[in-house]
Amino acid sequence: MLKHFWGSFLFTAICMALGGWYGWEMTGTVDGTLSILWICAVLAVLEVSLSFDNAAVNASILKDMTPVWQQRFLTWGIAIAVFGMRVVFPIVIVMVAASLGPVDAVRLALSDPAEYQRIVSDAHIGLMGFGGAFLGMVGLKFFFDADKDHDWIRVIERPLAKVADIEAISIGLVLAGTWATSTMLADADALTFIVAAIGGLLTYLAVEIVNHVLEPPTPSSGDVAKAGFGAFLYLEVLDASFSFDGVIGAFALTNNLIIIAIGLGIGAMFVRSMTIFLVRKGTMSEYRYLEHGAFYAILALAVIMYINTFAHIPEVITGLIGAVLIGLAFWSSVRANKADAAAQPA
Repeated sequence: MLKHFWGSFLFTAICMALGGWYGWEMTGTVDGTLSILWICAVLAVLEVSLSFDNAAVNASILKDMTPVWQQRFLTWGIAIAVFGMRVVFPIVIVMVAASLGPVDAVRLALSDPAEYQRIVSDAHIGLMGFGGAFLGMVGLKFFFDADKDHDWIRVIERPLAKVADIEAISIGLVLAGTWATSTMLADADALTFIVAAIGGLLTYLAVEIVNHVLEPPTPSSGDVAKAGFGAFLYLEVLDASFSFDGVIGAFALTNNLIIIAIGLGIGAMFVRSMTIFLVRKGTMSEYRYLEHGAFYAILALAVIMYINTFAHIPEVITGLIGAVLIGLAFWSSVRANKADAAAQPA
C-alpha cells in the first residue's frame, strides 16, 4: 500500500514545510506557526473525508480507461485538482463576482482576506446549485441502468432499472428537486440557485454529448484516444463538482488563500493516491457493491448541497454520511463474496 501513497506523503512534507515557513513569516511566533500548521492539517483531513466517495467513483470510471489515459488523469488531473480548483477557482469566483482582473483578485485575496471570504461566501448558493445538479445527474445515471450486473439495495434499484430507458426521468427528478429547494429561498437567491442548477444540468448533458461523439462503437487507435479524452473531461468536471463543498467549507476555518491551498492540496493528493490504490488493486471489481455505495454517497452529497442553500449541514456530517455508505457497501460485498465461496462445490 505504501508505494501508492509515498508521493502524497512527500507532497505533505513539502507543503507542511511551506506552511511552517509561511506561518513564521506571518506571525513570527512558534504558537502562530503551529496554529497555521494545525489548520493546514485539519483542512487536509476535511478534504479527504469529504472526497473518499470521489476516489471510489473516479476508480470505477478509470478502471475502464486505457493505461495511457489513466496515467494522464493521475498526473494532469493532480495539477488541475490541486492548483486549478484549490487556488485558481476561488480567484475566478472573486473575478466574476467583483468584476476584478486576475491581478486585482489575487491582491484582494492576500491583502483583504475578510472581503475575499465575503465574496466567495456570497457565491455559495450558485456553487451548491451547480454542483448539486451535476452530481445528482451523475448519481442517477448509475442507478437508471438496466445493464447493471448487481443490485445492492434491490427495493430501490430494481424499479429504477425497469424504467432506465426513459432518460428524461433523471432530468425531471433534478428539476423537481431544484424547484422544491428554490421555494425555501428568497426570490433573488432562488433565481441564482435555479440558473446555477440549470447550468450544472446543461454541463452534464454537454459532457455526455462529448463522450457520445468521441466514443464510436468500433474504435480505432485514434478513436480510443478521443474516447479517453471524453472520459478525462467527464472526470475533471466531476472532480470539480466534488471540490465545491471542500473549498466553501474551508472558509469556516480560515480565509487565507495560501493556507486553504496548502491544506486542501494535501487532501487532494491523498484522494488521488486512494484512486490509484483502488484501480491498481482491482478493488472496485473485487467488492461488487463498493461502486454502489460510492454512487449513493454522490446522491447524498447532491442532496446535502441543495439543503446547504437554506440550512447549514456541518462538513463532518457530510463526510461521515459518505464514509458510512461506502463502509456498508464494502461490508455487504465481503458477505456476498463469502456466500459465493460457500456455494462453490468442494
